[in-house]
Order: sequence, then structure tokens, then C-alpha cells
Amino acid sequence: MPDMSSEERRAAILAMLDRTTSVQVTQLAEAFGVSRVTARADLDALARDGKLRRTHGGAVSLSKTLTVSVQDRRVNVNAEAKRAIARLAAPFVEDGDSVLVDSGTTALELVRAISGRSGVTIVTDDFTIADYVDRSAPSLDVIMLGGSLRKGHRYTAGPLAMRTLEILHPDKAFVTPTSYVPGRGLMTNNQDMAELKRAFLGCATHTYVLMDQSKVGAPGLLWFGTLSSVDAVIMDGDPAGAVGEDAAELGCRVIY
Repeated sequence: MPDMSSEERRAAILAMLDRTTSVQVTQLAEAFGVSRVTARADLDALARDGKLRRTHGGAVSLSKTLTVSVQDRRVNVNAEAKRAIARLAAPFVEDGDSVLVDSGTTALELVRAISGRSGVTIVTDDFTIADYVDRSAPSLDVIMLGGSLRKGHRYTAGPLAMRTLEILHPDKAFVTPTSYVPGRGLMTNNQDMAELKRAFLGCATHTYVLMDQSKVGAPGLLWFGTLSSVDAVIMDGDPAGAVGEDAAELGCRVIY
């Protein structure tokens, strides 16, 4: 099928969605004999035309019922900022490191950015990250934290996840808050996740917080820590300087 035009490929993609409800970029690239870049461009064009919904790594039909995870709905939110943060954070990961990676789309971008590292073990509670490594990053290994699945969010939490974390001591941890409240600290919105993220802040030799500037002052119900136990906050910018002010008082760096 490599000689198909873009219009023919896109018609074929819609026909596939009629049969299977969802498709993956890798699947399309293999089926049509094109690059993943071309396959993504086809999906993006169909999404702009309102003919499908883009998800992480693929697309889903608009005409059939399918549960789409929170991560998939957020994959294109502040996407360039998340990629910029991942590029800044990637140099902190070295070959052979064990790296705890929190759940979420910013964390996923970090794993993408370090996918070429050798001998790195990713510790995560995020199924999307584990699936990406399984499909696209053969040089990385994964340890899943286990625990209870939070439906619709593709991550695990709860007592079993906490017990698993107790026996691990990763070299580095990358934590992603839901929001940052100046003068107060790091916030999230789920009780089990707040407990797990609090443990993330204290489990590794070096700890980094990843967040785009839209998180500063955003809604967040549950506090899980301050920057006092964090080596650096990695952002796409700190326009009001609020994070930098808190970080300076607590002995933490801000990198952007």
C-alpha cells in the first residue's frame, strides 16, 4: 500500500475505525508502508476535520462508544511546553540510572526524551508510560508499582503501590503535580495519589518536579509537599517569579 495517496490512506483509516473503534500510529505505519510521522499527520488531518478523536499513540472513532483516559484527553494540552520541559529534564538521566517517573502526559514526554538511553530502569505507576516503553523504547526496562487501578486515569495507587515503593530506592524521581500554590506547595486532587506523590518526594537520591507554568495557581485540593525536598523544578517559564521565590527560600533550583 505505499503508493496510496493521502486521501486514500485517510479513507482507509476511517474504514478501519468503523471495524475496530481504535487505531495506533505504529499499526497504520506498518499497514500503509509509511513513516510514523506520515501516519500521525493523517490522523491529525482527520481530527481537524472532525472525523476522529486523537489519543496518545493513535485515534478513536467518534461514532462508537469507547472510554478515553484522562491522559489521552490531555495529550495535546500545552503539548509544546511539556516537550520543552522534557528536553530540559532529559540530561539529568544518565545511562544505567533507575528513574521513578510519575503519571501524566509531562512524564510521558520525559520518557520519550530518554528513550535512547541504555540500561535505564523506569519505575512508574502509569500504564501509558509502560505501554510506550514496551512498544517504542526497547533499551529501557520498566518496574510497575502495582496497586489499585484508578479507572479512566491509567495509573495505580493505594496501599499496594505504597508497599512496593517501600522496597525501592531509585536514583532519580520526577514528580508531576496537578498544581502549585505559591507559599503553600505542591497539590493534586486525589487522596490516594496525594499519598503516593508524597512518598515519591522522599524515595530517591535526587528529586525533580516537572510542571508547565499553567500549573502555578491552578486548582488543587490536596497538598502533598513543598520544594524543600526537591533538587530542582523544571518548567517552561516562571513569569511571575512565584515558584522561583519559594524555591530560593527552600534551597531548590528552578530551571527553564
